[in-house]
This record gives sequence, structure tokens and C-alpha cells, in this order.
Amino acid sequence: METISLLHPPHTHVQYQQLTPETINDLSLEYLCNMLTSDVYEQNVIKKTLTAITCDEETIRYRCGVFEDFLRFPKLRENLTDLLAELSDLRDLERFQKDEEASSLWVLINRLREIDGYVKCITEMKNCLETLDIHSEGLLNLRKIVQEIYISGGFPQLQQDIDETFKKARRLKSVTIGVNLDDLLRPKNAGVLSLNDTEFSSGGLMKNFLKFASDKDELHRGTDIKNLKHYHPFSPKFKGLAIGTVQQNSVNQMVHIETNEVTGADPLSDSLKKSVTNMLKRTVREIKRVLQKYINISGYTFTSLMPELIFYIRFAELIEKIKKKGLPVCRAEIYSSEKRYFSAKKMYNLKLAVKAVQEEPIQIVTNEFAFDENGRIYILTGPNRGGKTTFTQAVGLCFLLAQNGIYVPCAQCGISPCDNIYTHFPADENDTVDLGRLGEESKRLSEIFKTATDKSLLLLNESLATTNVAEGLYIARDVLKSMRYLGVRAIFNTHMHDLARELDILTAETPGESRIVSLVTGIERGERSFKVALSPPQGSSYAKDIAKKYGVTFEQIKKQIEEKTPR
Repeated sequence: METISLLHPPHTHVQYQQLTPETINDLSLEYLCNMLTSDVYEQNVIKKTLTAITCDEETIRYRCGVFEDFLRFPKLRENLTDLLAELSDLRDLERFQKDEEASSLWVLINRLREIDGYVKCITEMKNCLETLDIHSEGLLNLRKIVQEIYISGGFPQLQQDIDETFKKARRLKSVTIGVNLDDLLRPKNAGVLSLNDTEFSSGGLMKNFLKFASDKDELHRGTDIKNLKHYHPFSPKFKGLAIGTVQQNSVNQMVHIETNEVTGADPLSDSLKKSVTNMLKRTVREIKRVLQKYINISGYTFTSLMPELIFYIRFAELIEKIKKKGLPVCRAEIYSSEKRYFSAKKMYNLKLAVKAVQEEPIQIVTNEFAFDENGRIYILTGPNRGGKTTFTQAVGLCFLLAQNGIYVPCAQCGISPCDNIYTHFPADENDTVDLGRLGEESKRLSEIFKTATDKSLLLLNESLATTNVAEGLYIARDVLKSMRYLGVRAIFNTHMHDLARELDILTAETPGESRIVSLVTGIERGERSFKVALSPPQGSSYAKDIAKKYGVTFEQIKKQIEEKTPR
């Protein structure tokens, strides 16, 4: 069967790079996955897809098209969400088939269930995809494959065979088990007495219990069970059908059944399966005969679609909620990775949008930003809590979403994919004990430059901000020169205003095509605006604005003193 994927175009061999644990943490990807779904399995598969990054333009455009179809058609998401339950069953069946302790009848029954689930998956996907005006190559290819399978597989006859076989197999409704006791009235072994075509009822059990309890000897005489309805005659060879010896704990004298830690099987249940299989030889032969006609059918191929469907469905649900909040979202236009281009209009941090969807009171400010010939390395300065980290993180999330095919939090976006995203945010104090903060940060920067290329994205947040400003500034100058020489796209978020004032000198000293530019977050009328703009570092002007707002300039304080002091 042709390999089916909604993440990769057919017949392609795409290379991926894994985001580092630091990048995953610094971009708050755990938080994002947890907000997309509360299901742990879904969180893990989304994270696995999201954090494997490729700059292959064909693959990214392929994903963009698939996601757009998921976003355009809520009915597609609804139907495929229902299909996830079928795929989950198939996944569990695949695990069961690997259980070597499963008896033949149970294996056959689960093979029937597998084919039945396969038929339902194909039928539901076919019906869903045929009713929608899908445009993406991925979903059009999936529709073609399921149509061909449905037509060539003789599905009407297949479904009829499955239904009839299940009907026969499911005639078994209950099993009667006898238990022998030793001289101390402890269970010593047990065996199957009969297979029945009806379930035991609580009323019937109570009636027999009262009958036995009313007997003078308080014991039922013999082992006669002739009043039971039999699907298969019970065997009088009780010892021959023993299904396991019950173990006794030497410490507390309690009886127990030992369970296999890997499969969960226990000797009693396993022997019961084998006994039932032997007694239902005719049923086993009938199931084998039906399955023999469909020996080449495997539904497990479609379980590989399960993580991909989860990925697209959950992100489409989130983007739709963001749109309903009135926030702009768009499909990114993909450019050649060689161009090292990025442009965003009305960009904002996806994490803030998630908080807005969660009904948290949040202020969202949009910004314009670009990586191009006018600037590919930005020194970002501004006041504390002025939005520098939020903005830096927003750029990284934009790249990550766009390269996964997801709509980005912008009104308009164009992007040359990066081959990886590297972040350098403040380290946990516990991680700096051995090397000290400056040493630890320098070591991490060295590791980044060992693997980064001119197509990489670097996001530095308050890097090298040690108590000794001179030492941090010395290393930061060399880091900036290295960025320019390598040709990366980067944002260096820092309080080192002197670094931003030396851009012309650094540029002149170092060969390279990535221009270094100063970017600032602003303050308007003493309030943080969270807006970024191309501008020289403001330095003390920020403090002056804040001082004026809170009335702590010398002129303001002098005036207050004069007003309250009598002359």
C-alpha cells in the first residue's frame, strides 16, 4: 500500500533538525501543547511534530495547504475527530497482536476487529472527503487512495462477512468455572465447566444462592449444573480442563494470581482463553475461513495518520478561536531559504493569543518587523517589562508555526525558512553552579555556533547580562561579530545600550552580509507602548519619562518642597 502522510509529500526524503530543550522551553512550547489539548498522548504527538523542524520549501507548502483545508472545513475536523476513536482502537489492537501469550481464538477475534475497524476508517474517510471541496495536495491524495481501496477491496461483501462472523462468535455470553478446594478450604485449581449462550442474571444467581443456603447441610449436593443453558456441553473431565493452579503467599497465606508485568496476562486468564479456544473448534475454523480471504488487509497503515490528524485538528481549533477574538491570522508566503527573508505585519505573540482565548485579561500589541537587506541582526533595547522578551519569543513562534504549515499570528507574513531556531535565554541559577553564570552562558553560546548556519535563527534574551558589565560587553561584541560573519538572522535583546551604540564600528570591523541594526521598545507619555521601532538606543531617556510620570525629577520634587514649605 502506498505510504500515506499529511505531513510529507509522497516520495520525498526530508531532513529534519530537532529543536534543543532550551529552545522548547524558551518558546513555551510545553505550555502551548498543554493549551491545545488536555490529553497527554495528544500533547506528546503534537510536541514531537512541532519540534522537528525542516526548511524544505516543498514540505512546508504541502503542510500549509493541508492545514488550510482543516481550518476551512469544521465538518472535516468533526468527522476526523470521530475517526480518531477508530484509529485508537486499531493502535491498541496492534499492541495486542504483539502479545505472544494471547490464545488463538482471541487473536482471530481481534484480527476480525482490526479488519472491521479498517473498513469503518476507509468508509468514513471516503464519505467525508468526497463531500468537501478540498484543495490541498495531501488531502486530495488521501481521498484518491481511500477511493481506490474502497472500490478494489469489495467492501460491501467484506463488511457482510465480518458482520456474519462476529454474530456467530458472539454467541458465547458466559463461562461456567468450577473451583476445587484443599483440606483447608483454599482454592487449589479451577476448570471450565461449560460455555453458555446467555449471560448469568443477578436474579438467577440470587435464587440459586438462596436454594443452596436453605439446604440443611448448607452445601449444594454434587456438581450438577443441568439447569444452565449450554452453547457447548460441559466437560465431565474437570481435572483434564484445569486452567491453572492458584498460588499461595507464604507470608500471609493469601491466595493470588501472578500477573505478567509486560502483557498483564496471568496463568488463570491465559489458560481460560486456551480452554475456550479448544472447546470452540468449530467457531475457530469458521473465523479462520473468513479471514483467509482477507489475508493481505491491514488496518495498521492508517494508525500512522493518527498523530497527523491530531496535530492539524487541534491547531485548527485554536486558530479558529483566535480569529473569533478578532485577532489577525494568515497563511505565510514561503520564499527560498537562500533569501533569508522575513516580513510580518501586525505580528503578536501566539502565547498572548492563547491567554486571550482562555478569557484572561490581556493586552495584545501588534508590531511590524522584517529580516532583509536593511537589517538581519537586531540589537533590541528598552525598559524593563517593556515587551522585549515577548517580542523576541513572538518572532520565534512565527517561524515555527509557519514552517509547520500553521497560520501565523500576523495580518501578513512572508518567510524564508530557517534550518533551526536557537535560543539563549537566562539560565536557571541551579545550572550555573559549576561554571558561574558568565561561564555557563558563554559555553551555551559556543555550542550554538558549532551547529548554526547562515540559514539559522538566533534569539538571545538578556544574554551575558552579568553583574560585571564590562565582561559581558566584551563577550557580546565578539558574539555580534560572529553573527555577522556567519550571516544568521538574529535578535539580541539586551540592556547593554553601549553595545547598540557601537554598531557602525562592529559592522566596519567584521566582513559579512547581515547588517546590524538598533531596535527599541518605546514609551509614550510615560507609559510602556510595547511597540518596537528602528531607532538608536534611548538610554536615560526612558528613565526620564518614568521619572516625569511618577514625579521624581529634581524639578518636580523641588517644586513640591517649595509648595509645602512656608516662606
